[in-house]
Amino acid sequence: QVQLVESGGGSVQPGGSLRLSCVMSGNIFSIYVMGWYHQPPGKQRELVAEITSGGSTKYADSVKGRFTISRDNAKNMVYLQMNSLKPEDTAVYYCNARLLGTPFSSGDWGQGTQVTVSS
Repeated sequence: QVQLVESGGGSVQPGGSLRLSCVMSGNIFSIYVMGWYHQPPGKQRELVAEITSGGSTKYADSVKGRFTISRDNAKNMVYLQMNSLKPEDTAVYYCNARLLGTPFSSGDWGQGTQVTVSS
């Protein structure tokens, strides 16, 4: 397995921005599909965004045009730039690493970071 450490969460006002970061150790970062998932209170964990080793991206419909996922293979890091934040974005956000062809549930997870959007 790999180790994932997230940072960048916090509390912001609606319309604000936040950038989440996740650093991976324990294996070759560049071969993993990296993703960000969120889990609002009382709900299941679900996809926010993913990026493959080749740079292909996938986003939840609710965040398209507002969030951007990116990766820096030289630094073993994946980022989630979150703009135009809404109260419904409030959730715990988790970093995920999985091998191509495997489900996200079989991958490794970070500890999670809380994002709160309120006025």
